[in-house]
Amino acid sequence: MGMNNINRRKFLGTGLAAAATVTMGSSFASELKPASPVKDKNKNPFNERTYNAMPTKSFGQTGFKVGILSLGGQATIEMQGTEEESERIINRALDLGINYIDTAASYGRGQSQLNIGRVMKTRRSEVWLSSKTHDRTYDGSMRLLEESLTNLQTDHLDTWQLHNIQTKDQLDQVFANNGAIKALERAKEQGMVRTIGITGHYEPLVLADAIDMYPFDLILLAVNAADVHYLSFKNYLLPQAQRKGLAIVGMKVATRGLMLSSWTPPPLEEQSPRMATSKPGSVTIREALTYNMSLPVSTTIIGVDNVAQIEEDVKIASEFSPLCDEEMKAIEFKTLPTVRQGLYFRRWELGA
Repeated sequence: MGMNNINRRKFLGTGLAAAATVTMGSSFASELKPASPVKDKNKNPFNERTYNAMPTKSFGQTGFKVGILSLGGQATIEMQGTEEESERIINRALDLGINYIDTAASYGRGQSQLNIGRVMKTRRSEVWLSSKTHDRTYDGSMRLLEESLTNLQTDHLDTWQLHNIQTKDQLDQVFANNGAIKALERAKEQGMVRTIGITGHYEPLVLADAIDMYPFDLILLAVNAADVHYLSFKNYLLPQAQRKGLAIVGMKVATRGLMLSSWTPPPLEEQSPRMATSKPGSVTIREALTYNMSLPVSTTIIGVDNVAQIEEDVKIASEFSPLCDEEMKAIEFKTLPTVRQGLYFRRWELGA
C-alpha cells in the first residue's frame, strides 16, 4: 500500500470519528487514529495545450483558467468493457487541450472513475478533477470519497460535489447534523478536497435556495437550448450563481444525443421509459455547443461515444464566437418541438 493510501485511510477514519457525535453508536470510533499531515495541494493543474486550443474563462474564485469545453465522465467512459476506448478518449481529450474532467461515484457503478483513474495515474497534474457523492449522509459520503480517490488513483479531488440535489427534503438531509455537507467540509479541511460544489438538473429553485444558504465554490447545472421553455435554469438559477461568483459548469448540452437532429430514435421499446421518444432532435452539435458556450458559464461538459466526437467538439470550441441575442433565440425556437426530450431530467409530474 502506497503512502497516499495510508494517509487517505487515516483521514477517512478520522473523519468518521468526528461524526461520532452525530451518528451515535458508530462501530468505527474505537479503531480510528489521527490523520497524518497532508501536503499542500493548492496548486492549480496546468495543461499547456489548453490556451492554444480554445478560449478559456475564469473558474469562479479559484484562480484557475478553464477551457470552455470539458469532458464528462458518462457515455462510453461509464460503460463496462470500454476500457481501451475510454482511455483513448480521455488521453485524446487532454492532448487536445481539455483541462477539466467531471465524473461521479455513481457513474457506471464506479466504472467511470476506474477508466479515468488509469489516465490520472500519469496525467493528474494536467486536469481539474471533479467527482460527486450521491449519498446524503456523512458516513456514506466518506466511504464514497475513499472509493473515488482509490478508483481515480489520486490523493485529492479538485472539487467534490453533492450529486443531483432535486428536492427540499434532500437539501434538508445533506444539511442535517449527520448530513453529507459535513463530509465535504471535513474533506476540504484535511486537504483531500480543494473546493466544494453542488449539482442538479431537476428543479432550479431548490438549487437557488442551496447556494443562498451555503458558500459553495462551484455549481454544476443543467442548461441547454431547450432550457428556457420549462423550469429554466438560465432564468431562475444562473443569474444568482453569477452574482455569488461561483464557478459555473453547464451540462446536458446535447441530452445524450436526444437534442441532436443527427440522432435517429431507436424503437420505443428499446429506450428508457423516461427518455423515450419517436422524434429526432432539432439542433446540430455545433448549435448546441455554441449556444451553451455563449451563456455566462465557466465551461460546458459533454460526454462522448468515441475519439472522433471529442475531436469534433474541441474543433467547435476552437472556432467559438459568442452568439448574439437574436441567434440565441433562433436556436431556442428550434427546440420547441423537442422540449420534453431535451429536458427529460426536469420535474415533469406537475408539467405538461
